[in-house]
Amino acid sequence: MKSLFATVLLWPALAFAQATPVGLWKTIDDDGKTPKALVRISDHAGTLVGCIEKLLDPHDPVDSKCEECHDDRKDKPVVGLEIIRGVKAEGDGIWGGGEVLDPNDGHTYRTRLKPVDGGKKLELRGYLGPFFRTQTWIRVESTEHPKEIHP
Repeated sequence: MKSLFATVLLWPALAFAQATPVGLWKTIDDDGKTPKALVRISDHAGTLVGCIEKLLDPHDPVDSKCEECHDDRKDKPVVGLEIIRGVKAEGDGIWGGGEVLDPNDGHTYRTRLKPVDGGKKLELRGYLGPFFRTQTWIRVESTEHPKEIHP
């Protein structure tokens, strides 16, 4: 009975803990079907950072570099590249205030992150002025890509 009571009390906390952008995500191309990369989002003193861990598209060379980038990421390898910077919690399950980089063209966009579907998916929205585009990323369980999981 005590374990059932503890489970009932802890269930909302566990559900809330998963409703965060922190973790490993499979990015999906704008067609909504094609997996592109694995991106790990980490929390560094309250600021979220996202780095590409692995390219999934067989047409993308593993040793590709961000030739179109315009800042400190120019000519850096795409694998390991920091594509999300400066994102912080804004409340109501939304993170924003930072930027996302499109390594294909080197453009950066204001961004907003919102975990959905109980934290199983992440809506990443990139803004350019009043216009925006949203991608839905899928949370990766540690058993799917164990080599990419870092302690």
